[in-house]
Amino acid sequence: MTGLSGLGGFVLRRAVGALVTLFALSVIIYVVFYVTPGNVAQITCGPRCSPAQVQQVAEQLHLNDPLYARYWHFLEGLVAGQDHSTGTSVQHCSAPCLGLSYQSDQEVTALILAKLPVTASLALGAMALWLVIGVGTGVLSVWRRGRLTERLLTTLTLAGMATPVFVIGLVLMIVVCGQLELLPFPQYVAFTDDPEQWAWNLLLPWLSLALIESATYARLTRASMLETLAEDHVRTFRAYGVGERAIIWRHALRGAVAPLIAVNANNIGVLFGGAVLTETLFGLPGIGREMVEAVKVVDLPVVVGMVLVTGFFVVLANAVADVLYAVADRRVVPA
Repeated sequence: MTGLSGLGGFVLRRAVGALVTLFALSVIIYVVFYVTPGNVAQITCGPRCSPAQVQQVAEQLHLNDPLYARYWHFLEGLVAGQDHSTGTSVQHCSAPCLGLSYQSDQEVTALILAKLPVTASLALGAMALWLVIGVGTGVLSVWRRGRLTERLLTTLTLAGMATPVFVIGLVLMIVVCGQLELLPFPQYVAFTDDPEQWAWNLLLPWLSLALIESATYARLTRASMLETLAEDHVRTFRAYGVGERAIIWRHALRGAVAPLIAVNANNIGVLFGGAVLTETLFGLPGIGREMVEAVKVVDLPVVVGMVLVTGFFVVLANAVADVLYAVADRRVVPA
C-alpha cells in the first residue's frame, strides 16, 4: 500500500484506515459495556426472577462464556449472522446482526433501520439549513467588516453558540406553534406518505439545530476568510484592480471550504448517529430517542448497537470529508 500514490491511493488508504478504526471502536465499545458492574442476566430477567431463571438467561445470552468468546460471537453475527435462543424457540438473526433486544426480542439491526429514516431526515434537513445560514452569515460579516452589521452578527453568533438546543427548541415551540400557530407541533410523517407534511413537521426541529450549529459555521467562515484576505496574493489582486466582491467570492470563500468540510463531517456523522436532545424534545421516533429508552431499561444490545452505529457514521463521514478535502486541496495528497 506504500507504493500507491495519487488520489486513488489516498482514497484506498483512508478506506482501510476507516475499517481499522471501526474494528478498534467495536472492541472498545463491547468491552466498556459488557465489563461493567452488575449482573446482566439479572437485569435482563427482572427483579422477580429466581436464581434458576437468571442462570437460564445467562446461558441463553452466552454470558458465562469468556469475554473474547462473546466478542467473537458478536463479530461473527456481524459478518455471517447468528442464531439466538429466545427461551422457547431459536431465532436466526441475519448479517449484519447486532443481537436481539433484551426487552422485546426484536433484532437490533431491524430496530435501527426502522428509526434511521427519521434521524436521516432530521440530519440532512438541518445540515442544509445550517450551511446556508452559517456560511451566508460568515460571508456577510466579512463583506460588512468594520461596520455595525459585523458587530451585530458577531454578537448573534456568540449567543447562538452559548444557547443549548433544547432552549431554542422550547422557545420556538412556544412562540411558533403555541402563540402564533404558524406550524403544527412536530409529529413525524414519512416522506413517502406526504412530502409536504414531512417538511412542515420537521421544519421546527431543523431550525432548532440549524440556529445552534450555524453559529459555529459563521465564525469559522469569517475567521478563514479574514485569514485569506490578509495573504499577499490577495493584496496583489487588489493592486491590479480586482474588485472586493470578486476577491471575497472567488478567493476568500474558497479558502474557507476545507475547514468547513471537516467540521460538517463530524456534525453530520454525530447527527446520523442520533440527535438525542432534539429527537427527545420534539418526540421524533429516531435513533437518539430510542437510545434514551434503551438506556432507561438497560437494554445492552440496543445501546451497544446504537453506539456502534453512531461511531460508524462519524468514521464514515470523516473518511468522506478527508476525500473531499483532498479533492478541494490536492496538496494534502502525497505525490
